[in-house]
Formats: sequence, C-alpha cells, structure tokens
Amino acid sequence: MATELKVQHVTENSFDIARQQLRAACEALNLPSGVYEILKEPARVYVVSIPVKMDSGEVKTFIGYRAQHTDVTGPTKGGIRFHPNVTLDEVKALSMWMTMKCNLVGLPYGGGKGGVVVNPKKLSQRELEQLSRGYIRAIVDAIGPDRDIPAPDVYTNAQVMGWMMDEYSKLAGCCSPGVITGKPLAVGGSLGRNEATARGCVFTVREAAAKLGLDLSQATAIIQGFGNAGSVAARLLNELGVTIVGVSDSQGAVYNPAGLDPYALAEHKAATGSVKGFAGGTDVDGDGLLEMPCDILVPAALENVITAGNAERIQARIVAEAANGPTTPEADEILFRRGVTVIPDILANAGGVTVSYFEWVQNRMHFYWTEEEVNQRLERMMVEAFCKTYEMSREKQVNMRLAAYMVSLDRIAKAMAARGWI
Repeated sequence: MATELKVQHVTENSFDIARQQLRAACEALNLPSGVYEILKEPARVYVVSIPVKMDSGEVKTFIGYRAQHTDVTGPTKGGIRFHPNVTLDEVKALSMWMTMKCNLVGLPYGGGKGGVVVNPKKLSQRELEQLSRGYIRAIVDAIGPDRDIPAPDVYTNAQVMGWMMDEYSKLAGCCSPGVITGKPLAVGGSLGRNEATARGCVFTVREAAAKLGLDLSQATAIIQGFGNAGSVAARLLNELGVTIVGVSDSQGAVYNPAGLDPYALAEHKAATGSVKGFAGGTDVDGDGLLEMPCDILVPAALENVITAGNAERIQARIVAEAANGPTTPEADEILFRRGVTVIPDILANAGGVTVSYFEWVQNRMHFYWTEEEVNQRLERMMVEAFCKTYEMSREKQVNMRLAAYMVSLDRIAKAMAARGWI
C-alpha cells in the first residue's frame, strides 16, 4: 500500500510544518533518532537590530534575522529577504528547507536563511543601501565564504547583494566576492543566474513528462505568477512546444485555450504592470485559473495556493513548484491520492541555489564559465536529482515530496555518521 507524508495539521506555522516533514522522512528511512534531534532546530540563530538614518534625519531601527540550520555537509547557504511579514519561525523553516534542497541536489552546503522586517518599497535607494550595509555589519562575524554564504530572496536583488558584498569586503580588509552570490556580473556574478530557477524547474518538468509519457509538443500549461521565475518558465516551456493557456499575477489572470504568446505577454506586463487586459487572452479569476484544464501547472508565486479546498479540482497531471511552499500538506495528500505528480519545491526550484553554488565556485577559482557551460552543468545536476527522487518514490511507494526529503536526508545522515555526530 502506498505511503503518504502524514502530518498532524495543528497549525499552518511554517516551522512546525518543516519539522513535521523532517520527522516523517526520518521515520520513513528508519534513521537514528539523533538525526531528527540535531536537525529539528537550527544550529545557530541571530537576531539583530539595524539602526538606519532615514532621509528625514530620523533614526529608525529594523529587526533582522539569520538562521544557520546545519553545516554538517558544508557552509550554510541561503537567501536574505526584505519583507514586512518576516518572522523568526519563517526564517528558521526556510533554513531547514534550504538544507533539504542543497543536499537533494548534492551541493556541499547546509541551509541558511535571513530576513529583515521591512517594506523595502517604502525606502529610498539611499535608505535601502544603508539597511543592506547595516545588516551585513550586524552579522559580519557569522558569515563568510567558508561559513555562511547569503544570496538574494524576496524583495532583494543583485544590487543589494553588490552592496552587501562590498560592505563585507571593507570589514574583512580584502575583496571577497565569494561571501555572497546573486551579485551583478561586474563584481563576480555568474552568467545564467537570472534564469536558473525557471530553467531548473523546466528541466524537471521535461523529465516528469517523459516518465508519464506526456508529449510536450501536445501539452498545455498554466503559470501562476508571472514574475522572474514564472515568465522565464513560460518562455522555456513554450520553446519545448508546450502551449501556455493561462497566466496570472497579483493583479489578475488571462486565459486562452488556443495559447498565449509569452513574449508578447511579457511586453504587455512591462508596459502596464500586469498580465490583465492582454489582448491575446481573456481576463479570468486568478484563483479559478488554478483549476482550469491543463497538463502542467506551475505555481510560481505565493505559498499555500493549492489547499484542501481546491486540490480535488486541480486538473493538471504535473504540478511543478517553482515557488516555495505553494501546496499545503493536506493538498499534497489529496493530489498524491488522485495520481497527480507533484515536483516538490526543494527539487523544482533548486536551480537557483545550484547556479549560486556555481557562482561561489567561480569566485573561489577566480575563473568564470560561459553561460552554455553553466546551463549544461545545471541540467546534469537537476536531471540527476530528479531521477534519484523519482526512483525513491517508486521504490518506497511514497509521493515525490517525501521521496525528495528521503534522498536528501540519506546524504545528511551519512555525513553525520562520518563526522561522528550520530
């Protein structure tokens, strides 16, 4: 009988969910109890206050976090988000998921994550720079190329990473590009990084379609979220012959069963700020778009958009999680029971951290690869991770999310044993 990822749904707290997922995978692998005990809390958590002199002359203090989940397989790695709703539990959960993601793909990292409680859209460029530099000053002793390597995340970008790398380098007394990834190309960024998350996701969709016997040239897709990952995924899927029939963003959604032109749609969004009103499609309800007919559904925006309330009505054969946490645990069980293949976030969107790893390697070597080399290396690692996850899911008769955790935890547990931790 097939085994599902059983979770006690007492709360939607992300850290509780992460720990429940961790426990389920440890139990499925019959790992020593010490593995869960070590991994159920981050190894280190930093809470800092960051004073910033605002343009008005007023000094305002912002709260920042950095969680380092485990360094058993290498230095910790993970993004920094600037968002008004950042919480310590969220950062801890994201650091745990980063551990799982890095070890699933085979990167020599543990998971890290950071955040600052702020609405960056309300800051001037100068205030944003001062906050970015202040955050690095506050955690400088906790990060480094061999200790913890941050990267961009929600509402941070290459420019913010450039400021942060510069601040760390000033404090270290030498130029240190390897301390941060996702930087501008001029200061050690990697070619291929901007498209990496979407490209990695599309590689996994291609592999899943092959396993299911789905002809991509005859397939249709809906993209929920038309930001960087969603828009690039739409274009790359279209290049594989997939017909994009629906797209949504925070302002609205458009649908056309005959197909949407992802290039024209991107131009429309750049000009108007939304996909809404696109002449090549019909405006529809954004939530309802998830339930429309398609072969491939790519949630590429928010958490918890596929829930127990709509999972029975999802018509896609493949759900590829370009976003973090778009499917609730309850919905996961429903989709698994219905035979829908979910490519979990720690696999589907691992392309971003994989190319961040490539950037770090290039920084350490002071030798840089072509975009073609980056994409070839990314494809090889994403395909290998997909195949291991798929094989585990079939061997153990579990869903793809639990299988992905099991592949990752097997590697982590072996590292713990080798180091004498368990």
